[in-house]
Amino acid sequence: MMRSIAILSVFSISGLLVAATATFAADRPNIVLMMADDMGFSDLGCYGGEIETPNLDALAANGLRFTQFYNTARCCPTRASLLTGLYSHQAGIGHMTANTGNPAYQGYLNDRCRTIAEVLAPTYRTLTVGKWHVGGAEGQWPLDRGFDRYFGTPAGGGFYFREALEFRKGFVTQGNIKVEYPQNAYVTDLFTDHAIEFVAEAAGDERPFFLYFAHIAPHWPLQAKPEDIAKYAGRYDAGWDEVRAARFAKQQSIGLWPQSTTLSPRDPQAQAWDDLPDEKHADLAHRMTVYAAQIDNIDQNVGRLVSRLQELGEWDNTVFLFLSDNGCSAEGGPGGFRRGDQSQPIGTPTTYASLGLEWANVSDTPFRRFKMSTHEGGISTPLIVHWPAGLGRQGEFERQPGHVIDLLPTCADLAGIDVGTPAGDSRMLPVEGRSLLPALRGESIECDAIYWEHEGNRAIRAGDWKLVAPHNQPWELYNLAEDRTELRDLAKDDRERVIALRTRWQKWADRCGVAPWPVKKPK
Repeated sequence: MMRSIAILSVFSISGLLVAATATFAADRPNIVLMMADDMGFSDLGCYGGEIETPNLDALAANGLRFTQFYNTARCCPTRASLLTGLYSHQAGIGHMTANTGNPAYQGYLNDRCRTIAEVLAPTYRTLTVGKWHVGGAEGQWPLDRGFDRYFGTPAGGGFYFREALEFRKGFVTQGNIKVEYPQNAYVTDLFTDHAIEFVAEAAGDERPFFLYFAHIAPHWPLQAKPEDIAKYAGRYDAGWDEVRAARFAKQQSIGLWPQSTTLSPRDPQAQAWDDLPDEKHADLAHRMTVYAAQIDNIDQNVGRLVSRLQELGEWDNTVFLFLSDNGCSAEGGPGGFRRGDQSQPIGTPTTYASLGLEWANVSDTPFRRFKMSTHEGGISTPLIVHWPAGLGRQGEFERQPGHVIDLLPTCADLAGIDVGTPAGDSRMLPVEGRSLLPALRGESIECDAIYWEHEGNRAIRAGDWKLVAPHNQPWELYNLAEDRTELRDLAKDDRERVIALRTRWQKWADRCGVAPWPVKKPK
C-alpha cells in the first residue's frame, strides 16, 4: 500500500503522539493541504450539496471522505491548531489576532510551538499561499515561521477584487514584501496562479514539497466572477427549505449518515421561505447564487492545480487534503448584511454583503448552529484525502473522529519525522494531536478526548459522548453515535456523565490557558 514506505507509530493511551519513526525511500510524498474559509459541511457535491464541484468530487471518489472531522469553530484558532498540532490557546491564539496581554490570547503564534513548516523544513520545500491570519505584524509572517515561499494576505481575508481589498484596507505580500494587487484579478484565481508557480519550481528539487493553500473563499463578502454567477442563476429560487431538504436526502442516499439520522429543524431565527414576502425572495436567492459561484470557482482552481501536478509528473505521489476552517457563517443574522455600493447587484466588486443565517443553516446541513459555535454545525468539516500511490481505499467513508490538531503529526508521519519535543528545549510544548495515517490505511486509531473553547462556547467529545454548552448556558449531553445532529439532550438523565466530562474539560481548560470570556487585558 505504501510504496517503499515502512512506518511504525507509537501512541500513548491518551491518544497523544509520543513518537513516530519511519524509513522512507526517495519517493516520500508531496503534500498539498488546502483549506476553504467559512465553507459549510454540505456545500461540496460529495458531501450532499448541489453546487457543482466535479474536481473535488473526483478526489473523494478516488480517495477518502471523513464524516467526523473537526475544526475549532473559527478561522484564526483553526489555523493555529492546524499549523502547530496544538490547541489554539497553547499556540497563543485562544481567540483572534488582538493581543490581550494574556499569553494564551496574544493573537500571534508564540515561541513555544513549531509550525508544520518548521517541522518539515529539513526534508521538504515548504510553500504557502493565501490567508495566514495567525500574526499580522511584520516578523510574524510565514517566512518567519519556516516557509520557503509565500504569496497572500498575512492579516486576514475579506476580499476578492481589488476594490474590496481597498475597502478593507488590506494588503498582499510576496514573501515579506508588500506588492500591488493586480487590477482585474480575482483572488482565488490569483492564489492558484502562485500555487502553480511554486509547485512547478519545487518539482525540480530533490526534496518533495509541502504546500499549505489557505483560501479566502467563500468567506464574505459575496463576490464572484460574472460567468460563475450566471451559471447558478435561478437555482435557488425555490428557497432554503427545499434546498436543505434536498441536501439531506442526497446525504442519506450516498450513505453519509445512518438511515436513523434526523435532520435538525430549521434554525429558530430563520423564517420559512414561503412565509417571506415575495419581494424578498430575489435578493435572498441571489445571495446563495453568488456563494455557490465562489465555491464553484474554488473547484475550478483545484482542477487547474491538479492538472499542473499531473503535467509535472508529481500527482501520483502527492497527498491531497481538503477541509474547511469552520462551519458556514451566519454573520449578519437573518437575511445577512449589506455594505458598500448599494447601486450595484450583490456579487460585484464594489458591493460588500454576507450570505445570512438562513442559507448558512443550509450550508451546515444536517447540523444545528454555525461558525463560532461548538455545536456540530460550527465545528464539523469535510475532509477529503487523496493519494494515488499510497492510499489503497477509494470512494470510502472514514468514520473515525479526527481534529485539525492531527494534521501536523499526520504530515510529519508521512515525511518520517519525529514530532517529539526537541532535545534540550523544554520551552516547546509537545504536540497534542496524533497521526491519522493508520486511519488512512483502514486501521483503528485511539482518541482519548477532543476539546473546544471559543468565546465561552465549549465542548468535549470522549468516544461517542459530547458535552457542549454555549457561552453562559448550561451543559448539554449528546450520544453522537445515535444523535449526530444533537437533538436529544441527555444531560438531565445522566448527571454522573455530565459531571465527569465537565471535570475533564475544566482540567484541559486550566492546562491550556483558557480564560473566562470575554478575556480582559490586565490592568
